[in-house]
Amino acid sequence: MCTSNLGYEQRSSRCLRIAGSLFLLTCVLSLPVGAQQCIVSGSVHDSSGAAVVDAEVTLQAGQLTSATRTNASGSFSFVSVPERSGSVRVRANGFSSAEQDWSAVSSSVQLTFTLRPVGVSEQIVVSATRSEMKLSEAPGSPILISSADLAANPALTIDDMLREVPGFTLFRRASSRVSNPTTQGVSLRGLGASGPSRALVLEDGVPLVDPFGGWVYWDRVPRAELSSVEVFRGGASNLYGSDALGGVVQFLSRVPAGPSASLDISYGTENTPDVSSWVGATAGKWDAEAAADLAHTDGYILVPTSQRGLVDTLANSEHATLDASIGYRISAGGRAFLRGAFFDEARHNGTPVQKNSTGTGFGVAGVNTALGSHDWISARVYGQAQGYDQTFSSVDPDRNHEHLTDIQHVPSQQLGTAAQWNHVLSSQTLIAGADANEVIGASDEQLFSSTTGFHFANNIAGGRQRTVGIFGEDIIRIRRWMIVAGARWDNWSNFNGSTVRVSLPSGAATGTHFLDRSETSFSPRLSVIRNLRDNVSLSVSGYRSFRAPTLNELYRSFRQGTTLTQNNPLLRAERLTGAEAGLRAAGFDNRLEVRETVFWSDIVDPITNVTLSVVPNLVTRQRQNLGRTRSVGTELDGIAHLTSSIQLSAGYQYTHATVLDTSATLNGLNVPEVPRHQFSFEARYWNPARLMVSAQGRFSSAQFDDDINTLRLDHYYVMDLFIGRNLVHGIEVYGAAENLLNQRYATALSAPQAAGAAPLRTLGPPILARVGLRYDFPRAK
Repeated sequence: MCTSNLGYEQRSSRCLRIAGSLFLLTCVLSLPVGAQQCIVSGSVHDSSGAAVVDAEVTLQAGQLTSATRTNASGSFSFVSVPERSGSVRVRANGFSSAEQDWSAVSSSVQLTFTLRPVGVSEQIVVSATRSEMKLSEAPGSPILISSADLAANPALTIDDMLREVPGFTLFRRASSRVSNPTTQGVSLRGLGASGPSRALVLEDGVPLVDPFGGWVYWDRVPRAELSSVEVFRGGASNLYGSDALGGVVQFLSRVPAGPSASLDISYGTENTPDVSSWVGATAGKWDAEAAADLAHTDGYILVPTSQRGLVDTLANSEHATLDASIGYRISAGGRAFLRGAFFDEARHNGTPVQKNSTGTGFGVAGVNTALGSHDWISARVYGQAQGYDQTFSSVDPDRNHEHLTDIQHVPSQQLGTAAQWNHVLSSQTLIAGADANEVIGASDEQLFSSTTGFHFANNIAGGRQRTVGIFGEDIIRIRRWMIVAGARWDNWSNFNGSTVRVSLPSGAATGTHFLDRSETSFSPRLSVIRNLRDNVSLSVSGYRSFRAPTLNELYRSFRQGTTLTQNNPLLRAERLTGAEAGLRAAGFDNRLEVRETVFWSDIVDPITNVTLSVVPNLVTRQRQNLGRTRSVGTELDGIAHLTSSIQLSAGYQYTHATVLDTSATLNGLNVPEVPRHQFSFEARYWNPARLMVSAQGRFSSAQFDDDINTLRLDHYYVMDLFIGRNLVHGIEVYGAAENLLNQRYATALSAPQAAGAAPLRTLGPPILARVGLRYDFPRAK
């Protein structure tokens, strides 16, 4: 204590000693509080008691945030934690996240987490109603293929990945890896196909189908760019208009949330190098991303050894896809963006003369944003210019010589726009929108004699097609009931259609100008879903849908080998009436989920390649509207999460598709290209730190390759396998094999070229194997 009767120096010295002592005492008293640290550790298991490996664990304690991952025994630990309380959050792929608060009464804290699996039914889809909805609530029969599912799929091409969905087929059984683009349209639920898709294919709400022919270029979407794929089976014209006759396939691309990158590079049999990459970054409210996909394959000879001739060569392909986008965050969850893309591919179709190539430039501007707390708008403007080139030939019966018959160039342009408004209330969602699309295209051909090789004529045929549609939907939730009611009106017109032939060498021109034509369609849909319990629900749906003929079907004829397919400018739209009923059930804490749907679909005026005549060396067909086809059947999908690392899934579809036609020739026959039974399964063990294995199998029963049911394709079964392992953070090595059992099944049959000869068979691929490396930054969760 300082007193006044002491000298100045003494008083100062004593004050300094007292102040120093008080400071030291304060430090000593505070030392236990500031220096005493604790250890926070714990374990993470699933509901079966199995360890959850590689789960992300985040600790929050005051101003401290720290993250780690669980080890092979599901354990984690944070040491030297300076705070005495906080929280720990655990996230793992396939499970609901969990969080616990903690408070230390000693030097260590032990926590235990039991994660509940995220059921498939709890995942979100958008294609079924054009709004976010749980899979369990979505009407119809949707399938969600997540990024984890894509990573585990052994297939190299996207269309082969989608073949794991029962009911998904292309026009032919062949993969896009070696098949002609004009055979790559989608069919769902046994509706059959004739080249153009009977299902709409989208990327982020923008159509991907060829504007002139309606087929799909599956390599246009870089695999590394995908976040998920949705397949909606059942008529969807009430929301999407033409092309959604049998459903929707939508690719959803990644949007960067920070610096991120993905790379998948592989090399396989048949000299098949492949690279798919994606990179993204953010700066404030801006984001940018770019993706590339490049591949080449030498392919294989399509014709079996017993039927080969000198003209049979490797069917091969190569492609390059580049796209980039820039976005701006205009609200929480809202974004405006610009995207540009370029796609180029070239193919040899199995003989020296038969080749094709495509070049496409594409651009889209879009916006998704909230307006207040209850409204959301989405808008797109898109356009593309494309050039398609192909050469055709006729092949001698001994397959030792071929003769050029046609050099074809198909330029096309497309411009479209779409807008949608969602209004969300407490128990109701209102949706309204409109879209418009215009296509210009023509087939410019140089025709040659198959016997002399003489260039005898030029032919150009084409026109324009314009479509306009408006739609609305109301989603109502009343306790355990949900009602989805929607309708759409469409108008499409074909105009400036013509065909002109110039005979050579005279130069005399003849032609026909087709009358402008216009049609309308009304496409309603009503779905009712009843939740019997939290894990069981029933649904029923009825709908109408349609598909307008493409410019290709209206105006372009072509010859492939010995088959001539003629155009038909008088084609009408094909219209579907359908109904379905479904049951969804989940059990064992959502570790087992099953969904079954029975369906019925009638198509009036289906467009089919109808055989007109069969003579030696030439089969003549024409695109025609039949009277009616009917497809009835059932779908069964199931998935079981045995542990956090082991998953089993399977799907089955039975389809009885027949022709109900006024023609006695076709009445009662099977719809071509539709198998009666399809089955697929996957067994997956996914523990990146130890081993990643996915085994898949696919069975398809017999089907017919022609309308008169004379060309029968036998059943087939294939197995695929993927094996991989993480090397270091973000890098994994893998091996994959398709058609592991080397089953050489027939993908197509052609009519015999001589009396008594066997039909010409086209084969599916032999075993296709590859090895590769993947890199993800930040590490995929």
